[in-house]
Amino acid sequence: MTDPWNDLMRDRHRKIEVLAASGERPYPNDQPVGWTTAAARAAAADIPPEGLPAKAIRVDIAGRVVALRRFGKATFLVLSDRTGRLQAYVKRDALASGAYDRFLSTVDVGDILWVAGTLFVTRTGELTVETAQVRLLAKGIRPLPEKWHGLSDVETRYRQRYVDLIVNEEVREIFRRRARIVSFVRDYLVRRDFLEVETPMMQPVAGGATARPFVTRHNALDMDLYLRIAPELYLKRLLVGGFERVFEINRNFRNEGISTQHNPEFTMVEFYQAYATYEDLMALTEDMLSSLAVEIFGETKFTYQGETVDFTPPWERITVAQAVARYGNVPEERLAEEPFLREMAGRLGVPDAATAPPGNLLAAVFEEVAERRIAGPAFVTEYPTDVSPLSRRNDRRPGVVDRFELIVRGREIANAFSELNDPLDQRARFDEQLRRRERGDEEAHFMDEDFLRALEYGMPPAAGEGIGIDRLVMLLTDSPSIREVILFPQLRKEG
Repeated sequence: MTDPWNDLMRDRHRKIEVLAASGERPYPNDQPVGWTTAAARAAAADIPPEGLPAKAIRVDIAGRVVALRRFGKATFLVLSDRTGRLQAYVKRDALASGAYDRFLSTVDVGDILWVAGTLFVTRTGELTVETAQVRLLAKGIRPLPEKWHGLSDVETRYRQRYVDLIVNEEVREIFRRRARIVSFVRDYLVRRDFLEVETPMMQPVAGGATARPFVTRHNALDMDLYLRIAPELYLKRLLVGGFERVFEINRNFRNEGISTQHNPEFTMVEFYQAYATYEDLMALTEDMLSSLAVEIFGETKFTYQGETVDFTPPWERITVAQAVARYGNVPEERLAEEPFLREMAGRLGVPDAATAPPGNLLAAVFEEVAERRIAGPAFVTEYPTDVSPLSRRNDRRPGVVDRFELIVRGREIANAFSELNDPLDQRARFDEQLRRRERGDEEAHFMDEDFLRALEYGMPPAAGEGIGIDRLVMLLTDSPSIREVILFPQLRKEG
């Protein structure tokens, strides 16, 4: 059976041959473009339709043909550029002899054209370019899909994002909004005297988070390197060096599973402030994200997957134990009893319930019974020290640390804590992480002797935070999957 897509592609190849035979190049690169579709619309915005011909506003625009209607001696087409869409009207007697017939026989939806002419409004009220000149700038060989929406095409949309962007305006809008979000976060921090920096993406020691790294090899240095799982330890080195407020909008890599919330390559903003505590960062986070909501939506309330999210400060504060008690329907005081906690963890299927440290079990139980049920925004505090190797212990309760995670609609959006700057305590925490690695925990933290050396020079008391940009964009674009907000998400090989 003949493949219809191949037939269409062969037909377009023939059109390229026709163009070449007539002396027209199918892929020129010498055509200046003076206008965008938005600029053309703006030029005509305050002029009544009947007054446009007298104004004789001449524009020239370039874009992809997304609609095409042929009527023999005239053709209507719609061009799409980075600012929007605009209709063009091409008729035989407006072009040079033979030009219209050649245009009519060779143009297709998907081609990229340049048109020049004057603006007018059709009888149906559509602003249109009355074309005096038309030129092909790029011939599309593969036809655009007629239907691109639907669950069956989701993976193809991600794999061929370039086509997804061509045909789905709402997808383009997601990534425009993403750019606005990143720009807002950057500007917010810069206005507060944070210095933007860049730290290594290939590191001799994987640090800054408990995660499994990707490993690569540097041949000239004859050494293994790790793709960055977090920039934290390098940013803290800068605190030691005297940069008291720093941030990085960074790409991180974690050799873990793929889901609607996880991609092995992802974007975070991490920032560190000397002489601040995690409570200071709660106030900063409330202000930053509520201001961001106003920037995007005009108010602090918006909808995510049919539910209202309200970023109006102040946000709820709840401890890990309080959340487990509330959503697990157990007395909070019982969670301090190790036998009870182990029995509860066992019932929930938590791995190593009989042998894992109590802090690890409490954190795992929290993830099982509470995290997904927190609508938020809520700051979850008092994480166990066992699961927080880089956080400062609470002065009154050394079993927990001065840390919060921001949870919105059951997902972690941010993680922050008062930083551990005691080099002796940090070495002891690293030693415990090494013991866990020896017991098979591939996500346990590595020992980083250079970072310990930096702490021994003295790091000011500080607080730091990481905000997941991808998850934040998901929230602010009403996207159910992280793949919707990453231009080229990681996928299995085709075939």
